[in-house]
Amino acid sequence: MTSHPPTRPPVAHVLLLTGPSGSGKTSLAALTGLPVLNLDDFYKEGTDPTLPQLPDGGGADWDSPLSWDAGAAVAAIETLCRTGRTAVPVYDISVSARVGSSRLALDGAPLFIAEGIFAADVIDRCREAGLLADALCLRGRPTTTFRRRLLRDLREGRKPAPYLLRRGLRLLRTERTIVARHTSLGAYACARPEALERIAAARSAEPVGTAVRS
Repeated sequence: MTSHPPTRPPVAHVLLLTGPSGSGKTSLAALTGLPVLNLDDFYKEGTDPTLPQLPDGGGADWDSPLSWDAGAAVAAIETLCRTGRTAVPVYDISVSARVGSSRLALDGAPLFIAEGIFAADVIDRCREAGLLADALCLRGRPTTTFRRRLLRDLREGRKPAPYLLRRGLRLLRTERTIVARHTSLGAYACARPEALERIAAARSAEPVGTAVRS
C-alpha cells in the first residue's frame, strides 16, 4: 500500500469576501490592511469557448460563475495558505483577457482576504481543505450599489457605456437574489460595520480557520 505524505499545514487562512458587484468589497478589503487576493483576476478570457452567453444575445454573461475559473482560484488560495506566496494572473476587464501575472506574498500574515463576486462559490472547497476563517457577503441598498457600480465601471472604462447601463439595471433587479444565493452557499450577509467586526474577530481568533456556516 502506497503511503502519501501528509498535507502541509496552512501558514495562513483565508477570509472570503463576496457580494454584488459594486457593493464595496475592494474598498473594505483595502481598509483592513490585510493582504488581498483579487478573485476577479481569475475570469476566463473572452475567447474561451466555455463562456456562458446572455439569453438576449448581448454577449458573454460575466455575472455567471461559469465565466470564472474556480479551480485556478482555489489552487491560488491553497498555495497562498500553505506557502505564504503565489502567482496571480493580471486580468484586464476592458479587453476580457489576462495581460500578465504578478506575485502575492503574505509576508508572515496569518490571514488574508480573497474578494470577488464569485467568492461564495469556493466556500465549501476552502472549508473542506481546512483553510477558511470566515465568509462574508456585503449587502446594502440596491440603488446605492447600482450608482456606485456604474460610476466605477464608467470611470475605469471596463466596457462600453450601453453595455454597462444594461448590466447595471439587470443587476439592480436581481441584487437581492444574488445576496440570497451567496448566503445559501455559506456566506454571512452583513453591512460594512458588521463585516469589519467579523474581520477583526477573525484576525484575533486562536486558532484561525474554525468558521462555521452561518
